[in-house]
Amino acid sequence: MTASSPKERPMSIHSSSGTSTGARRSPAHNRFLVKLTVISTLGGLLFGYDTGVISGALLYMRDDLALTTFTEAVVVSSLLFPGAAFGALLGGKLADRLGRKGSLLVCAGLFLFGALICAIAPNVAIMTGGRILLGFGVGAAAVTCPLYLAEMAPADRRGRMVTINELMIVTGQFLAFAMNALLDAVIEDANVWRWMLGIATIPAIALLVGMFFLPDSPRWYAVRGRFEDTRRVLGLSRDPAEASEEYNVIVEHAKRDTSEDKGAALRDLRAFPWMRRILWLGCGLATVQQATGINTVNYYAPTILESTGLGASASLILTITVGVVAIIGTILGIVLIGRHNRRPLLLAGFTGVAAGHAVLGLSFLLPESGFRSYLILAAMLLVVFFVQTFIGTLVWLLLSEIFPMTIRGFAMGIAVFVLWTVNAAISFAFPPLVEALGASLTFGLFALVNVGSLVFVKKFAPETRGRSLEELEDDFRTHDLAEVAHEAPVSVRGG
Repeated sequence: MTASSPKERPMSIHSSSGTSTGARRSPAHNRFLVKLTVISTLGGLLFGYDTGVISGALLYMRDDLALTTFTEAVVVSSLLFPGAAFGALLGGKLADRLGRKGSLLVCAGLFLFGALICAIAPNVAIMTGGRILLGFGVGAAAVTCPLYLAEMAPADRRGRMVTINELMIVTGQFLAFAMNALLDAVIEDANVWRWMLGIATIPAIALLVGMFFLPDSPRWYAVRGRFEDTRRVLGLSRDPAEASEEYNVIVEHAKRDTSEDKGAALRDLRAFPWMRRILWLGCGLATVQQATGINTVNYYAPTILESTGLGASASLILTITVGVVAIIGTILGIVLIGRHNRRPLLLAGFTGVAAGHAVLGLSFLLPESGFRSYLILAAMLLVVFFVQTFIGTLVWLLLSEIFPMTIRGFAMGIAVFVLWTVNAAISFAFPPLVEALGASLTFGLFALVNVGSLVFVKKFAPETRGRSLEELEDDFRTHDLAEVAHEAPVSVRGG
């Protein structure tokens, strides 16, 4: 493979699967796809639970572990950085080395042992260690789950299947908020936070057991020359004609890519500018997703509401509404993804989030009252709704789609590393930023940042709906980011 420019060596390997109108599949094929989605997205459920549960646990952990403002920020952000950030790099490497299935098995083990350590932690140091271990699991699962689903899904179902993982993430966060409120009401003990954290061991065990009954990705098999395994796995979810057609395209691309491959992702990225462009796009999408400020709500909602004059129990109960709105928004987003192009949905999302933060910032200027508390809650819910409906689902979907096959795991790991690093930076900086600038200016700043994100998406985000992973790769090879397709193929349904 030479480092010639894409224009000097155009590639044109395409598949009609990219414009599938939604093949009818047998009940056995549908059952396999449902089993695959439910088991693998337990990683997303744990991702959501372990990131959301800390919001309620903090209210009791402060006294039990004698947390200061600094150590509280360390406990919250350690899951994100170094945990999830380096977990994403780990997940990317494991997904390429051990396969998507092997990586998810490792994630399950990290979730299990991390939750146990956090639940029994006697001090801040051990709690932080447990949170970092959990973070490795969260970061690795954030890379591997959408990657696995995108590579296993038929083209016409890829959008819906990958975004189910986002639904499981917000369901996990909702369960965390609901479990925090329930345990707070049932267990009258300062150590109730240990139960909040320990319950995460149950879905971790389910993921560990369930993954033994699933195969690896047909595309991962293909790049390792295991073509019979590729054909076998495709046959589990496609009729013979569809499986045969997709098999031919996957094998042709795998042979081309492995013959050109320099042997290592970093060397490929140095050699081929088109790959570097896609990596920069992925990192940009990861950054703007976190710049929405969604996790300031997920991690600090009870703290924000308590600061408005509400009690701890009332704040925990009202935080459940954040989880409910996130689930409703994600379900609506999944429906919209099946009917509309990706780019217009992303643009609508960033417009709504910028408006939501503006309202939130203005709300803090009002005098303290019950009305002000509920207006602040309403503004937070507006932000959550637009992020989960239009941005959260779509960015994870795009990250699972845009990278070329031979560096997909590694590149996804880099992009998600950036995502978690930005997440950690915002989460760590939020309390001191509010203390220095005040809540009103802080949320106003978020509004301005999201206007910038809107400009970035409008210029660079591709339209991936209705196109196979192989067709997307060919488009990126031959076009600059600002010139890749911004419209779905004509008459596309599903995807």
